Amino acid sequence: MCNRIALFALSTALFSPMALAHPHSFITLVTTVMAENDQLTGLKMQWTMDEITSADLLYDAGNAKPDSPVWKKLAAEVMANVLGQHYFTEFWHNGQKVTFDNLPPQYGLARVGHQAVLTFILPLAHPQPLKGQTYQFATFDPTYFVDMSYDHNSDAKLPETLAKQCKISVKTPKPTEDMQAFALSLDKADAPPEDMELGKQFAQQVIVQCQ
Repeated sequence: MCNRIALFALSTALFSPMALAHPHSFITLVTTVMAENDQLTGLKMQWTMDEITSADLLYDAGNAKPDSPVWKKLAAEVMANVLGQHYFTEFWHNGQKVTFDNLPPQYGLARVGHQAVLTFILPLAHPQPLKGQTYQFATFDPTYFVDMSYDHNSDAKLPETLAKQCKISVKTPKPTEDMQAFALSLDKADAPPEDMELGKQFAQQVIVQCQ
């Protein structure tokens, strides 16, 4: 139990003993923009953890059915730690940070094969106008202990209702060789300086542009 909580608190992680360099753990992202009444209201997120990271969660779940209290308790514990890190997400509009609501309206944790999958809605504190606006967001672990990324650009999505009005793109950064070498030099006991925000240097940026 403590290993799982520590993972999302970013003080430790579940990883292979042979994995020495940052990152130690991997989460694959799928994100869909949510909108209502021509306003952007939040993001629907799906986080798929790598098999080694998933092992502790799946062990605790055992053979429990998907809708059992066991899964609900695990989901609540994981979600509490995600909330403690502001959803590991930054959202920007016109150079200003957009704030989030403190509680997700829905969330859940499930087993897919040998992987744990967390799904939840990240609600904006206040709906944002879409017409003629550009937004940018990124999901990342500031310490880069956990790599959080999109396998495919198409994993950042728009609902059909916005497809004609907006376009979405994923920008993958190109950290300098020195930055990459620094990340590789960190072993499992190291943590980069907080003000460095190492994970941000590797974070993919999702851009939403609307007419």
